[in-house]
Amino acid sequence: MTEKILHITNGNVLTDYLRELDFNDDILTWQEMLCEGPTIPAIDSDAFLEIRRKFLKAHYNIEVNTNELKRELAKLDDTDKYSQINLWFEYDLFCHINLIGVINLLHQKEIKKPIYLICSGRVEGEKNLKGLAELKPEQIKAHYRDKVLLTREDIDLCIALWRTYCGTDHNILKPYIVTKSNFKYMTNCLKAHLKRFPHQKSGLNVLEDNILRLIRDNEIKSKHHLLGYSLNYQGYYGFGDTQMKRIIDKISIFFDESETEIKLNRKGHEALLRQHNFASEIKNNMVYGGLQRLEYQFSVEENKLIKTVLNVN
Repeated sequence: MTEKILHITNGNVLTDYLRELDFNDDILTWQEMLCEGPTIPAIDSDAFLEIRRKFLKAHYNIEVNTNELKRELAKLDDTDKYSQINLWFEYDLFCHINLIGVINLLHQKEIKKPIYLICSGRVEGEKNLKGLAELKPEQIKAHYRDKVLLTREDIDLCIALWRTYCGTDHNILKPYIVTKSNFKYMTNCLKAHLKRFPHQKSGLNVLEDNILRLIRDNEIKSKHHLLGYSLNYQGYYGFGDTQMKRIIDKISIFFDESETEIKLNRKGHEALLRQHNFASEIKNNMVYGGLQRLEYQFSVEENKLIKTVLNVN
């Protein structure tokens, strides 16, 4: 009797690619971006779907088809027929927050099948980190052959991380940075997450600071040009066009744009010199799980999040 397998992918691009490579098993395509916006622990709930629907509409004007989403997730209602579940997620923060969300969803639905991880990142012979859809067919197949069976400890780690992410004290994530697991990029992603909060001195987070440095150090001709640079040099974040455009728009107070170039203005240079805290001027009120970005700032000296002065009790 042929084994029946369920694959859960990180998006339509990879799903289509796997189909082209003759992966004929059932595929559930995960289309969320849980690294931004409010979340609650109970993923398998109408309340969760409503929170996410409202957020995606308000911040990105994305209309979520809740019925279509429920039909896709219904593939998890009858998992007895599957011998295993394969999770296809990448090395970056975007994918890892989705990954811990998916693992929690499987846990909440009491699905007790072997769970395997296929995770891209560093590839032998390649200079840059690679996304799954960027891999050549033989590389995809090699990743699949080398898939990693997640242990009970791995699952418990994701359960703890999700609860913490949905909570209001993200410093609790710090001990997990050094926790050994089969998620070899989790350490980088957790560090990257904490640095998404405003720097204590400049009020810019790592991504915003990096974009201003790209403007300072390169001949940037347009916002479209800047977007390309920002996407290519974002490290472990894995953000897409829509997310990065929003960030660039939020920090447009720091640069001047003409028909031929983008240059830092005085405020931009001051921000990079960390002479003033611009967090309130940027007005980026993004929520990460259970915590609003502006409520905390990242202290390099203490290597942790500290409450923004206005929010200290």
